[in-house]
Amino acid sequence: MHDFNYKKSELCAENVPVRKMVEKFGTPLYIYSYKTLVRHYYAFENAFNGYPHIICFALKANSNTAILKTLAKEGCGADVVSGGELYLAMKAGIPANKIVYAGVGKTGDEIRYALKSGILMFNIESTDELKAVNKIAGESGIKAPIAFRVNPNINASTHPYISTGLKKHKFGIPMERAIENYRLARKMSNINIIGIHCHIGSQITKISPFIDALKKVLLLSKKLKPYGINIKYLDIGGGLGITYRNEVSPHPADIAKEIIPLISNNNFTLILEPGRSIVGNAGILVTKVLYLKKSFKKEFVIVDAGMNDLIRPSLYEAYHHILPVKKNKRTEMHADIVGPICESGDFFARERKINAPAHGDLLAVMSAGAYGFSMSSNYNGRLRPAEILVKESEYSVIRERETYMDLFRGEKIPGFLR
Repeated sequence: MHDFNYKKSELCAENVPVRKMVEKFGTPLYIYSYKTLVRHYYAFENAFNGYPHIICFALKANSNTAILKTLAKEGCGADVVSGGELYLAMKAGIPANKIVYAGVGKTGDEIRYALKSGILMFNIESTDELKAVNKIAGESGIKAPIAFRVNPNINASTHPYISTGLKKHKFGIPMERAIENYRLARKMSNINIIGIHCHIGSQITKISPFIDALKKVLLLSKKLKPYGINIKYLDIGGGLGITYRNEVSPHPADIAKEIIPLISNNNFTLILEPGRSIVGNAGILVTKVLYLKKSFKKEFVIVDAGMNDLIRPSLYEAYHHILPVKKNKRTEMHADIVGPICESGDFFARERKINAPAHGDLLAVMSAGAYGFSMSSNYNGRLRPAEILVKESEYSVIRERETYMDLFRGEKIPGFLR
């Protein structure tokens, strides 16, 4: 569910015509709905109301500080995977004691920064990482709060690039080796064991993988008790899918109904890490038609946004609805909608049935709020788009469009080239 709808044949973000914002800020342009963001956050918050929990938004999905500030004001925490994401989360007002830090490659400097910031816990992904955290915590004079990310070998039935819970994946510690790692951690003087973490993937559209993983984690928590290890925080990750095409994803309330009975007899604080399910359908990417082109076998609609702005279709062959900003009754056509990047993989849709657009028409790539701008780049010397946040009839720039000067910001010419 989102708040991008047609009013008199014109696509609006909440109460603001998309065309109006394009006239002021140009294209390509990311537009987000405040109302959608907040509603999606409360879908999780209300679903688990009555059981101790923390909703930790996954910054990897969208790390714009205005988006984070919107969620922080509602009481949201953060799931981060780098020192940069930790910095952005705190800059936006998310308290450190609501931040969990995952990721397989935390550097020494990032670990020190997180320790000094006072985060809720590290989600440890390897024995080597555990040893590094213990050493740095000792040097810092701070006891490090940790959970182990365990790999339950559960098939999340999603795209292989965003599936993370099988034995062949780089993430987490195999369930079979979890107890020995917890016992090792318990002997370390600078480690405070407080949790278990499990995250099996992204864009998951069934409840059963979550439940299967949770049952394995609960069994592990019971096996740890004889060793004097009592778990306080149960972090079940995120990964709930959204509707891009015709997927039917469970509502957070449906998941809560299955999960809460399983954990109700424990004294856990539950942690959830939604990202896409909060911000995915809260954003669109608006692009302008530059040219129409016919080859012997295909028709192409060439637009001014490219894979550098939204890489999901190129990277995952992901489907995004593409809607005209102003409805028309022109003849239907089947076309590839492609960008200006010098790659054959630069496309938003292939053989898509659409009403034939004209030069200068605006198209909206829907469900672009997650893994859109956060995965964007300057490939081919393209400037990254501006971002706009809309609340009812108000709208504001939350990131300015880049300029050519930004393309070499931070670069230096060595003396021998002068």
